[in-house]
Amino acid sequence: MTGSIKTLTDRGFGFIAAEGLAKEIFFHSSALVGVSFDQLAVGNAVSFDTEDSDKGPRAVNVQLVA
Repeated sequence: MTGSIKTLTDRGFGFIAAEGLAKEIFFHSSALVGVSFDQLAVGNAVSFDTEDSDKGPRAVNVQLVA
């Protein structure tokens, strides 16, 4: 899936506005691939996969799109 960074927190997580989905997807800094949390900015285009968690879907394998 693709989307853009919608929200970042100072606690190492954020939310992605996924293309084609009404609800934002949670991600944790541990789900990042090839980029550090400090390199992200609101509006960055990303690609990601989703997996189910006890609190709903979350993004994994989050990568910046060039």
